[in-house]
Amino acid sequence: QVRLVESGGGLVQPGGSLRLSCAASGLAFSIFHMNWYRQAPGKQRDLVAAIPFGGATNYADSVKGRFTISRDNAENTVDLQMNSLKPEDTAVYYCNAVHPFNRASYWGQGTQVTVSS
Repeated sequence: QVRLVESGGGLVQPGGSLRLSCAASGLAFSIFHMNWYRQAPGKQRDLVAAIPFGGATNYADSVKGRFTISRDNAENTVDLQMNSLKPEDTAVYYCNAVHPFNRASYWGQGTQVTVSS
């Protein structure tokens, strides 16, 4: 059974930083494409950052230069370092794993990030 468990969300002031982490189990983690998405109230779920199996990282334009995605294939974790946070970054952040061949997709339960003074 595949499990993705996010942690690290919370309340932070504008300009602050947070580090989200996603712990994966029940899958061959190293071959999966790993993504972070976010969904603000009343909006669609959007891709924030991606770190594919064997490929280059990719970021939404709105977070380029502020967010960094990384993965540890030995620990089965994928992190999202978020710096210079803005109120518009407020959302529920979801970890997503996609199999590179059969495209099976798995989601975590999400973690709330609130940027407010």
